[in-house]
Amino acid sequence: MTKLAIIGGTGLTQLSDLKIIQKEKIDTPYGAPSAEFITGKLNTTEIVFLARHGNPHTIAPHKINYRANIWGLKQLGVEQIIAVAAVGGITNKMAPAHIAIPDQIIDYSYGRKHTFFDDEKHPLTHIDFSYPYNQQLRAALIKAAASVKINVSPSGTYGCTQGPRLESAAEIKRMEIDGCDLVGMTGMPEAALAKELGIDYAALSVIANWGAGKSSGEITMAEIEENLHIGMANVAKILKAFLSDTCHN
Repeated sequence: MTKLAIIGGTGLTQLSDLKIIQKEKIDTPYGAPSAEFITGKLNTTEIVFLARHGNPHTIAPHKINYRANIWGLKQLGVEQIIAVAAVGGITNKMAPAHIAIPDQIIDYSYGRKHTFFDDEKHPLTHIDFSYPYNQQLRAALIKAAASVKINVSPSGTYGCTQGPRLESAAEIKRMEIDGCDLVGMTGMPEAALAKELGIDYAALSVIANWGAGKSSGEITMAEIEENLHIGMANVAKILKAFLSDTCHN
């Protein structure tokens, strides 16, 4: 069976139903990953879990060592990654507590170590990034969501901003004009790095709040936490269905 990893973001620093087999620290040529790699069983399937922001949640989006995280997963033999993250909703269908499975991405981040192909050990290589998310893995997640009757958006464009601050209303307006449906802070360079190492990558994006200017009043942490509680519970259901024999090959 294909070896799978789940990268958890805000709202998912651990999997409560994961039966832990081992925890492993890995040294990489790029420094230390965000946290220990936890190998365990979920629905009888062995997976690797990594808390993207560390556990406890302390690493800001622009400070995450994305290269170490992805390199470490490759060292462990991971062939597929499901990335879970909290995002903001921009277009009307991306309401709070909803889940999207994006198929495109626009990168607005800057200053991040974003490639493995920039030193003498790894000669310059231009990867095809036309379709950032693996189509087969996305289809399996969409199928899993349908099997547990959870309504998800089967496509969407994720805009990756720098963070850790939330965006201005003008920035969200610009992103909507650019074609973004979602706004997050961790989608890049994670997706590109996985692509560089030949790891299939797909995302479950949980909408925690409307983007700036899309609702009245300020965005509050209480609002975000409530929506994440609902959304992450549904993510858990989708992951369990995905790992069943009918949805995971």
